[in-house]
Amino acid sequence: MFTGIVEGIGEARNIRKIGSEATFIIRIPAFFSDCHTGDSIAVDGVCLTITDVKGNLLTLDVSAETLSRSTLGTLKQGEMVNLERALRLSDRLGGHLVSGHVDGTGIIERIERLQESWIIQISIDQSLSRYLIEKGSIAVDGISLTINRCMGASFDVNIIPQTARVTTIIKKGVGHSVNIEIDLISKYIEKFLFHDRLATPKETPSRIDRDMLVRYGFGGSNGDF
Repeated sequence: MFTGIVEGIGEARNIRKIGSEATFIIRIPAFFSDCHTGDSIAVDGVCLTITDVKGNLLTLDVSAETLSRSTLGTLKQGEMVNLERALRLSDRLGGHLVSGHVDGTGIIERIERLQESWIIQISIDQSLSRYLIEKGSIAVDGISLTINRCMGASFDVNIIPQTARVTTIIKKGVGHSVNIEIDLISKYIEKFLFHDRLATPKETPSRIDRDMLVRYGFGGSNGDF
């Protein structure tokens, strides 16, 4: 698990395709020296396992599924990536719970400078738009962000100067792809709500429904999700 608080920026030093899979070598910052073989690390929001460490170079194996569902499939040598080491139980949860299991990619549609900050509009697949809620959490290239506004299958986020300094997000322009991970809590709630409709005769219907969630404080004042 991760928090979506990017710790540093790495560089793709080598990308070797092996059929439908790949092996990446990523140069990491000096303060990532505690990385070990077998550790998990988020690369642009994608959870990968470190298979080798040599100095400041990490080797990472990337599956065909990961390449097809994320921007890592088009990553090129020399490009910069956001990095975050796995969450420890003693760490502060500064962002939100991020699994590193990317749901898909989005496209940057607009970047607007607003005094010292930036407003970025991102479009996503229509199938993911139902999970967007105003002031909800979302991970973009591994960055924990708050949704300012939802417009159908697109949303706005605000990038403060600190986020711009320590991540790659502002270096990407209009038309660039970004990794998207929806807040995992919303997906579990949906599963509970629709379990009754999908249940087979051998399954026990869920006791969690919309009325129960509203009764315990989930959803808006009118019970809207």
